[in-house]
Amino acid sequence: MRTHDLEGLTDRLVAAPWPTTLPSLEDIGFSQTDASALKLPTGMSGAEQLLDNFLQRIDRYHTSRDFPARKGPSYLSVHLRFGTVSIRRLVALAWQRQAAGSEGAAVWLGELIWRDFYLAILANFPHVVERAFKPEYDAIEWDSDAEARSRFDAWCQGRTGYPLVDAAMAQINQTGYMHNRLRMVVGSFLVKDLGIDWRWGERYFARKLIDFELASNNGGWQWVASSGCDAQPYFRIFNPVSQSEKFDPQGQFIRRYLPQLSGLEGRSLHAPWTAKPAELQAAGVQLGGNYPQPIVDHAKARTRTLLRYAVVKKPGALPNAQDSAVKPQ
Repeated sequence: MRTHDLEGLTDRLVAAPWPTTLPSLEDIGFSQTDASALKLPTGMSGAEQLLDNFLQRIDRYHTSRDFPARKGPSYLSVHLRFGTVSIRRLVALAWQRQAAGSEGAAVWLGELIWRDFYLAILANFPHVVERAFKPEYDAIEWDSDAEARSRFDAWCQGRTGYPLVDAAMAQINQTGYMHNRLRMVVGSFLVKDLGIDWRWGERYFARKLIDFELASNNGGWQWVASSGCDAQPYFRIFNPVSQSEKFDPQGQFIRRYLPQLSGLEGRSLHAPWTAKPAELQAAGVQLGGNYPQPIVDHAKARTRTLLRYAVVKKPGALPNAQDSAVKPQ
């Protein structure tokens, strides 16, 4: 560009009218929301409030973080997303508490590192936005017919017939938040029980989560799909019932979001289709009525998944029927 062209551009910029007001949310494509309805402290003062509360229980983080009915997480993810809390400050605090011997702080520091790890993956391997990090996983053929779309709709609506999955989907649909352990459970269910492309779930989470970040959302979905650089082996598949019994043993979380099941106890609450007719009647539960029958048989789905993933099977990899030891929360 020539010098006189630059001078002309400067004159035009100076002469341009300067906006007197900021654009409204509607002007930039968002709808106005009552912040009080979020039940989450907002702004920098809100982040400070949540952080102060979390620091009182950070030492128990490693034992409480996997149980959705407990107050285990920091709930700071949305503040990290919008920059109302400093990641550097959180790391410094976690480092200090870890140095003082806090196991909970050490585990939380690892979670903060995972966030930056996924940001680094996105920056250096941008193809993950559209494709698998591991190219060979793009050869997997996902179900996409009318039946698959019907099952995807059931998953979105929390109508799969698996209480922990449905309660988790009710949580995200009602609040815009989902507990981290449950993000892994429902992700595994969509991909490895229903045989649906992880990108469908990734897009749904992107629409619903108030703490949505492209890097973390993509990394998490590629983790459950086994296609990411840090992913669990493809043959390790979450059992939604055993996950429910282990991490919501008293059914507190399920009852909170699925009150129609609140009269069930024990295994019947985690797997209503195993309950006796008299038990269902006493609890006021009608399978196929006020609560759906399971849309898939987990054992059969697991077999289909192993066949589906055969295109990426490596020599010497032995399928394991156990639930995986999952990535830290």
